[in-house]
Amino acid sequence: MSKELIEKREKLVADARSALDEIKKNTDEARAAELEKRHDDIMVEFDKVDGQIAREKRMADAQKRIDDAAAEERAKNRPNPGDGEGRGQDDGEQVTYRSAFHRYVQVAGDMSALSSEERAALQAGVASKEARAQTTSTPSAGGYTVPTELSNQIIKSMKAWGPMYDEDICTAMNTSAGNPIDIPTIDDTGVPVAKHTEAGAVTDDGGSDATFGKKTLNAYAYDTEWVKFSWELAQDSIFNFETLLGDLLGQRLGRRANLELTTGDGTDDPNGIVTASSLGKTATATAAITYDEIIDLVHSVDPAYRQSPKVRFMFNDTTLGALRKLKDAENRYIWSAGDVQNGVPGSILGYRYSINQAMDSLAAAKKVMLFGDFGKYFVRKVGGVVMFVARERFAPDIGLLGLIRLDGELGDTAGVKHLITAAT
Repeated sequence: MSKELIEKREKLVADARSALDEIKKNTDEARAAELEKRHDDIMVEFDKVDGQIAREKRMADAQKRIDDAAAEERAKNRPNPGDGEGRGQDDGEQVTYRSAFHRYVQVAGDMSALSSEERAALQAGVASKEARAQTTSTPSAGGYTVPTELSNQIIKSMKAWGPMYDEDICTAMNTSAGNPIDIPTIDDTGVPVAKHTEAGAVTDDGGSDATFGKKTLNAYAYDTEWVKFSWELAQDSIFNFETLLGDLLGQRLGRRANLELTTGDGTDDPNGIVTASSLGKTATATAAITYDEIIDLVHSVDPAYRQSPKVRFMFNDTTLGALRKLKDAENRYIWSAGDVQNGVPGSILGYRYSINQAMDSLAAAKKVMLFGDFGKYFVRKVGGVVMFVARERFAPDIGLLGLIRLDGELGDTAGVKHLITAAT
């Protein structure tokens, strides 16, 4: 990533904090408002630079994956010297999966019109999980293979648009079928242990028996609806149209999955983590949070959960903007920008945080902040993202449909708590 961008990012943080530090108790309201606006403007620029750094990193990672895949494909398609006659197209040219796929589209799905090298490249480039068909009969009756890049792109887009779908944040359960899954639960923290008296009778009334419960994970389905594009567009577009649509469908699926896993009501939908969380702290104001209230929220969660590797805050971006201005009792900012160069993420009071745009902004009676062990929230994913392609149905156009099945439930409501603003 660019050294200049990293240095600019660090300078922006320093400038923003310098603007706030100029606000003293005796600063008049007009000057204070001017300095706050200056801080906000600088942080807008900071977010742009931060996003640019993240994009550069993603592009570098993507280029590395492309280079690695190309090297692997070249090695796979390299003719064996012992085979005698070469197996490629013209000298210096090799049949790639993408060129074979576009050739497959051009011949309207007729595999017999492809060369043996093209058929081999097409079959080699499709994993068993990613082979999809409009029908289950012969390829000429509707078989239509989608590039594997499409599904991979959807998964990445869903994670980017929905932190609740990211298994690095929550506990993911991947299953091949959608039958209900029961998760046993138990809360034994309130059961006391009696003092024992020598030769005394031990109570045996069942009052200290363990009490179990369960949470059930189902499989709720969501789809993108059909998206159609023309056969000519698939051939002529300057863009890689499969990847473009994959990204769009991934964003749609990611937004819906994240919304349900965040605020779903648990009735024919996932029980979202905001809905399932328990009360940790009620703020005094309707549209503001104080440092002390955040401390109270943190300590409303038992220390046992605060030691988890998945403990974190969660809130939306406008709430983060307010948190950036808060200081602790020793006049230190509670928000840390982290260290992009060394891979250290930003933090609040030393805890990591996730931005979730499905959460409410600061307003009256809103659950604007979560804190706790997000590993206690279970996200059930049934298989992978399923892509359906319809060719005959929309001929000569092509139809694309994305579909997912998922559920979510907070296994232990003591593990994640929310801060809610005052009602009035």
